[in-house]
Amino acid sequence: MNPKKVRATTILCVRRDGKTSMGGDGQVTVGDTIVKGQATKVRSVGDGRVLAGFAGAAADAFTLFERFEEKLKRYPGNLARAAVELAKDWRSDRVLRRLEALLAVADKEHSFMVSGGGELIETDDGLLAIGAGGNYAIAAARALLRHSDFSAREIVERSLEIAGEICVYTNSNVTILDL
Repeated sequence: MNPKKVRATTILCVRRDGKTSMGGDGQVTVGDTIVKGQATKVRSVGDGRVLAGFAGAAADAFTLFERFEEKLKRYPGNLARAAVELAKDWRSDRVLRRLEALLAVADKEHSFMVSGGGELIETDDGLLAIGAGGNYAIAAARALLRHSDFSAREIVERSLEIAGEICVYTNSNVTILDL
């Protein structure tokens, strides 16, 4: 592995019973060294109606957050259109194509993963995860969604806790936001 490669993050989004929760851990890792334990990787955007989380290089992610917020302003109340437009720009813009990050964006009706290859994926079940611990978190979330009455927030909290116990690039310092 490239020793300067930044590996970080587990972001999980859960939509359940008209509620949307998104959470992320706080760990940033460079190579095999933890360099930060309390980073905030989820935020509320679009006048508080959209949640967004990132995985990957922080500077790249902030660039994408800014571009995504511009798209939300251009298409207010239309998360799907804003996400499509960001994916199109990301794929076609020479500078954006080099960014190493993923975005998870959600409102009360939709959840999308947006990647630099121009992929825009909406899940079928209201669950979305990105980052190094994403597969662990989504597996836990699917089990909790099917076999518990936990709220969206409780599922995010418990799933991130489980991912943090398994994934070395994920810790238990989480930030969770709700819609």
